[in-house]
Amino acid sequence: MYKAFLIKYAEIGIKGKNRHLFEDALVRQICYALRSVDGTFHVHKQQGRVFVETEGDYDYEETIEALSHVFGITGICPAVMVEDEGFDKLAEQVVSYMDQIYPDKHMTFKVKARRARKNYPMDSMELNAALGEKILDAFPDMSVDVHDPNVMLYVEIREQISFYSEEIPGPGGMPVGTGGKAMLLLSGGIDSPVAGYMISKRGVAIDATYFHAPPYTSERAKQKVVDLAKEISAYTGPIDLHVVNFTDIQLAIYEKCPHEELTIIMRRYMMKIAEHFAKEDGCLGLITGESIGQVASQTMQSLMATNEVCTMPVYRPLIGFDKQEIVEVSEKIGTYETSILPYEDCCTIFVAKHPVTKPNVNVIKKSEEKLADVIDDLMDQAISTVETIHVEA
Repeated sequence: MYKAFLIKYAEIGIKGKNRHLFEDALVRQICYALRSVDGTFHVHKQQGRVFVETEGDYDYEETIEALSHVFGITGICPAVMVEDEGFDKLAEQVVSYMDQIYPDKHMTFKVKARRARKNYPMDSMELNAALGEKILDAFPDMSVDVHDPNVMLYVEIREQISFYSEEIPGPGGMPVGTGGKAMLLLSGGIDSPVAGYMISKRGVAIDATYFHAPPYTSERAKQKVVDLAKEISAYTGPIDLHVVNFTDIQLAIYEKCPHEELTIIMRRYMMKIAEHFAKEDGCLGLITGESIGQVASQTMQSLMATNEVCTMPVYRPLIGFDKQEIVEVSEKIGTYETSILPYEDCCTIFVAKHPVTKPNVNVIKKSEEKLADVIDDLMDQAISTVETIHVEA
């Protein structure tokens, strides 16, 4: 029955003279999302709408699933698109649609027409009344309810005419790529994939950096992070995942620095390395999954201490979330079950019994001086031996 999908957007519509750039980005993202769906699709824009037209057989459920991962879409409307062959033909097609889609005719409905093409001989109110009359004539068990109908039938008059009665919610946001690019510090936990998702929802493309510590972390832990990157790439598009061997740096910090400062110092070097790859990849900032007070390394003082080493902005979209709110988003986007798999990441190996919660930056810098004879070489080695994995859903 459905040979097209009418795609609705929200924020894109207020972009003024730049609106076409956002529409074009949305079309590109839709084409990318549909690349692996069985079927042939033609995506085009027209007067404030984007249409996905199908050719031949296609998988309806897969198509809806793919479109529901495209940021910028607020509504996915399975629609019938027809040529303008006069009102009588349109009425016949609308009646056939109502007959097929709603076998039980004991229901109320309302017609809501929109005449985007002003040379159509009937205005919106006339169309509402005339189509409603045709439906009532065909199905006496139906009745009109203009206030709270069971079915709202939308009819849009453009170069072609489309009609639909269902709107499946999209993820909203802005098309990926319209907001620049950022580097996500991706761990195997619950928070960082959600942070990547939320920043990407604002139109930001992402790459990611993961810190691996063999033999203290297993290949399963690494694969878990690759799997998480793949899961969020369904929303964000392709991700270049930089896997950094952090073992030697972590051991040097453990051997030479006060144990209560391990986590803060380790985080500072992670930020430095992630920023190196961010600059190489043309990123405009870093993304972390930190939330104020969630753990010792995420107090205000700790965040200031880690920020101090960065020259780029650090975006923390979860900063005011509590854990349950983060879990709920994780479950919604499908990363939660992977995140809770019991494989340690390198952040949890060398954990101090009594970590400092209010670090003083000057004290931390003094402790880092004990690494002066080895840290440059260790950093260079970690950067030069990075493994970059291209990930896409």
